Amino acid sequence: MDTYGNEGTGGAGAGKRTFGIEEELLLVDPANGEAVPMAGDLLNLYVRPLEAGAGPVLTAEFQQEMIEVVTPPHATLASLEQDIVAGRAIAHQAAEDVGVRVAALGTSPLPADPHPVQLRRFKAMTEEYGLTAREQLTCGCHIHVSVESPEEAVAVLDRIRIWLPVLIALSANSPFWHGRDSGYASYRSQVWNRWPSAGPLDILGTPDAYHQLVHDMVSTGVALDEGMIYFDARLSRHYPTVEIRVADVCLRPENTVLLAGIARGLVETAAREWREGTQPVAVPSALLRLAAWKASRWGLRGELLDPQTHRPAPALAVVNSLLNHVRGALEDMDDLHRVEDLVDRVLAGGTGAVRQIEVLHRTGDLERVVQDAADCTVS
Repeated sequence: MDTYGNEGTGGAGAGKRTFGIEEELLLVDPANGEAVPMAGDLLNLYVRPLEAGAGPVLTAEFQQEMIEVVTPPHATLASLEQDIVAGRAIAHQAAEDVGVRVAALGTSPLPADPHPVQLRRFKAMTEEYGLTAREQLTCGCHIHVSVESPEEAVAVLDRIRIWLPVLIALSANSPFWHGRDSGYASYRSQVWNRWPSAGPLDILGTPDAYHQLVHDMVSTGVALDEGMIYFDARLSRHYPTVEIRVADVCLRPENTVLLAGIARGLVETAAREWREGTQPVAVPSALLRLAAWKASRWGLRGELLDPQTHRPAPALAVVNSLLNHVRGALEDMDDLHRVEDLVDRVLAGGTGAVRQIEVLHRTGDLERVVQDAADCTVS
C-alpha cells in the first residue's frame, strides 16, 4: 500500500484518519468451481504499481489460486467504498481475461490442492511448515488505518485487542473446508491460527517493547522473518499504519466497507483513550483466544464473548456494545449512519457464511455455492 499520511489526525476538529483495504480473492474455474492456480497468468496480463490516487491494484499472494486487491489510502468511507467496488471489478475483468472467475470466499468450499507461488521465501515456508503451509489457501481482509507516531500505534494495539473477535464474527465467510461443512462460520480463522506466530498480542505499552518482542520471535527461528509475525493486529513494516488482520474476506463489498468503518472507529477511539490517559483493559491473551474461537465457531448466529465481561452474550448485544464503543469516533468522521445501516443489514441478512450454507441447502451443490459467491463478489 502507498504511504498513509494522517492528514492532521488528532483531537476534535482534526483531519480524518486515512485507511485502506487489502482483500484476498480466490481464483476459481467457472465450469466446476474448483480453485485454480492462475495468479501468474492473470498478473502477467495486469501489471500496474500502486500509486497514490491511482486506484486499486492487483498483487500476488502465497498461493497461485488467489490474488490480492489493494486500495490506496482514503480519507472518507465513501471514497474507500468506491475503490473496494472498483478493485473487485478490475479483478473480475482480469480473471475473465484468463478464463477464470474471482470469488470472495474465506476458504474454498471444494477440495483444493494449492500451489505456492515460486518465490524463494514461499518455498522456504513450505519446507519449514509442511502441511500448515501447503494447506494454507485462505482469503482474508486486512485493514490499514493511519497513526501519527509509533507511540500512538502501540497504544492503539493495546486498546483494540479486546474488540477484534467481534470483527471475526461480522466477517465470517468460510464455513466449508475440503468439501465438507466445517461447523464453523469462519473456518479460515482456525486454519490461519495454525501458524505459530498467529493470534492476539499482549499489552506491550511502548514501541521498544513491541519491536523487542518481534526481534525475539524472529530470533527463535520459528518465524522465518518479520513478515511472518502474524499478530491479529500489528504495526505495518512499510507504512505508518496499524494493520488489522482478523477478518475473512467478505462476500459482498458492502460488508468490507462495514469492517473498514468499524476498524477506523476502533483506532480513533483507542488513540483518544490513550491521549486522555485511559489505560487499556488488561485481558489475558488466553481469554482473547477463546473469544476469537467462539466468534469463528458461531459468527453472528449464536453467542459471543462480551469483550468487557468475558462471558457469553447474544451476538446482537456484543455488536451493539462495539457500536457504542466507537460511536463518538464514527460521528466525528461522519460514518455513523452508514455503519449503523450496514450493521443492520448484516444482522438481518446474515454473514457470507450464512449465505453459503443457505445456497448449499437450497441446491445441494457446492459448485453452486462457488458460482453464487463469484456473483456476489462483484454485485
